[in-house]
Amino acid sequence: MKMRRSLSLLLALLMVMLVFAGCGKTEVKEEEVKTEEVQTEETQETTEEPAVADFNGTILFNGSSTLAPVISAIAAEYNEEYGTWDKVDPSLGDKDIAIFVSSGGSGQGVKSVIEGTTDFGMVSREVKDEEKEQIPNYNEVMIGVDALTITVNPANQIADDLTKEDIMKIFSGEYKKWSDIDPALANEEIIVITRDVNGGAHGVFQKAIMGDVQVKEDAIQAASMGELVQNVIDNPNAIGYGSYGVVNQNAGKVRTIKVEGIEANQENIVNKSYPIQRPLLIVSSGEPNPAEQKFIDLLLSEEGQGTIEKMGFVPVK
Repeated sequence: MKMRRSLSLLLALLMVMLVFAGCGKTEVKEEEVKTEEVQTEETQETTEEPAVADFNGTILFNGSSTLAPVISAIAAEYNEEYGTWDKVDPSLGDKDIAIFVSSGGSGQGVKSVIEGTTDFGMVSREVKDEEKEQIPNYNEVMIGVDALTITVNPANQIADDLTKEDIMKIFSGEYKKWSDIDPALANEEIIVITRDVNGGAHGVFQKAIMGDVQVKEDAIQAASMGELVQNVIDNPNAIGYGSYGVVNQNAGKVRTIKVEGIEANQENIVNKSYPIQRPLLIVSSGEPNPAEQKFIDLLLSEEGQGTIEKMGFVPVK
């Protein structure tokens, strides 16, 4: 009888121990699941990456000597205001804003995009079809408009209006002295200043004025539009085709001449009545990444367009 009672107590004790063991095991599993959930959430939070994962903070511009000072000025203001890309947009990461601008002419800008050595080409002329064909997923944004003005030294007494034919004869060398144009003018040699062949202005002027006639071989070729205008400032017998924007930056130091009675001013450039004008373009291969798009948006914003206008060019907005 005692043995039977002892056996019953032993069995009951074993059952109680098994129940507690099972309960303890269930609690551990629940705790493990909760821990795994927390770790998974933490892992997801820590592995979030910037919108542009491989973006190192740098944007490269190369090309037009006319556009280079404009992009440089806007980039400097942008960098001063934000400093790092996350201040522009948190999704862009905290890299320093580094926008590098180099000039070498519109042709060089297009070539750099074709070769993949720059992010954006700065081009102050229409891009040729054969150039577009060499750029995969060709993309362009017009940020302003410029014109080529017939620019002389203020000391030059030439009339303030010339025909296209007169201009062609001056730049081709058919007119060799100022007195060939008007006997009342100085019997001095005409010094023709042009942009080099890599400059966007070279092709624009050739198409608008020269046609099939070539500019005289001994014309002085300036490496930039700033250099061209400075040559006219320095030489009373010089004539060149100065950028509207660069001429405005040197107001009072040069004089511009009407073409076929039409003055180079903002109204005549906008309505396209002035005959020698050109677009200011930013070209690239493919769509800009998010950081690049932010900067392009700035160029087209009221602030960016205001800077373009202040620097003497015609805004597009």
